[in-house]
Amino acid sequence: MKQIKWFDRTFEFSFEQNIFPSIIERLEGTSIRLNHKISQIPSGYLTVKHDENWSIQENIGHLIDLEPLWQGRLEDILNDKEYMRETDLTNRKTNLANHNEKDINQLLTNFINIREKTLNALIKLSEAEVYKYALHPRLKTPMRIMDLFLFVAEHDDHYMARISELNTLLTADNKTL
Repeated sequence: MKQIKWFDRTFEFSFEQNIFPSIIERLEGTSIRLNHKISQIPSGYLTVKHDENWSIQENIGHLIDLEPLWQGRLEDILNDKEYMRETDLTNRKTNLANHNEKDINQLLTNFINIREKTLNALIKLSEAEVYKYALHPRLKTPMRIMDLFLFVAEHDDHYMARISELNTLLTADNKTL
């Protein structure tokens, strides 16, 4: 089953309940799930591109590359900016980073470390801060801090699913290890 492209997704953030503790739990779990998932994939598959798309390692690198954006957008909201900072929609940083040349264990460690920095900032927030918002630059919709990090958790899951899809495709293609 093929999932919808990230930029084709729509998001609805009309809920009022404080689900932020669950969102933090989800964000915290990404590192654990990622490490487990990678441990189940043959190492020879990690740097293989399929249909000219990112490899598994490049997908992991993308998660690392975007974490400073999430941290910056958190700052933007806390500093009462009207709009959150924009991102490079071409993913130039990931495309130029040579993540396939990096050691997988270092990539996983880098993700753990940069995500921990984000989590440390999130757990310090008050309930009132969780409801502060700014406009998302691409979606042109208000996003509370809670919404932003639900968006981040969805982004994590999107790329985790892509890694699983790549593993399945490479296994089906009987790529030589």
